[in-house]
Amino acid sequence: MTRLDPLPLFPDSDRAAVRHLAAGVALMPGFVDAADLMPAVEAIAEISPFRHMITPGGYRMSVAMTNCGQAGWITERTGYRYDPVDPLTERPWPPMPESWSRLAGRAAALAGFPDFQPDVCLINRYAPSARLSLHRDEDERDFDQPIVSFSIGLPAVFLLGGEKRSVKPRRIELQDGDALVFGGPARLFYHGVGPLKAGAHPIVGECRINLTFRRAL
Repeated sequence: MTRLDPLPLFPDSDRAAVRHLAAGVALMPGFVDAADLMPAVEAIAEISPFRHMITPGGYRMSVAMTNCGQAGWITERTGYRYDPVDPLTERPWPPMPESWSRLAGRAAALAGFPDFQPDVCLINRYAPSARLSLHRDEDERDFDQPIVSFSIGLPAVFLLGGEKRSVKPRRIELQDGDALVFGGPARLFYHGVGPLKAGAHPIVGECRINLTFRRAL
């Protein structure tokens, strides 16, 4: 099995350009490389497989998900929560690669959020037509900590809304390797992902992988 932490990942200075899109929202194009991240994604999925979770309303999510770190985010008929045990395997979630944690901290610092140390990472796999409806990330304990997101594989459209669900979301194109950070005044904004268009990536395949890092516990 592939090691969970195969490479000491650090962005080169020429890959660390930051585009501030709004207060608390920053985009870093080409911040990560799919070839660096995919071996660990595959190793994590061998331990805790991707699965389509069921929401409290009985809806089967179109996005497949797994987790790594001190806990994992899960949704069941009983609600949403972070749990240190994978309900599918009844074992702890795989550890988060240290290189991932360092990269997420680096991205957060560049976006203006120093000292970010994630304890969980949600790993989402989008197949063509999969989408994520507008929602807020509010199951974490500390909203002063940002959300850090890495995208690899097929491009996607990130929908950034506002404090209320009724706010028309801004469309942000995310390409392979992009990092997106949102926190501060945007931390509890509604957001989602538009339906994924079909395509193929030479490393990731016919899907998009999204890593989202949080300080949840």
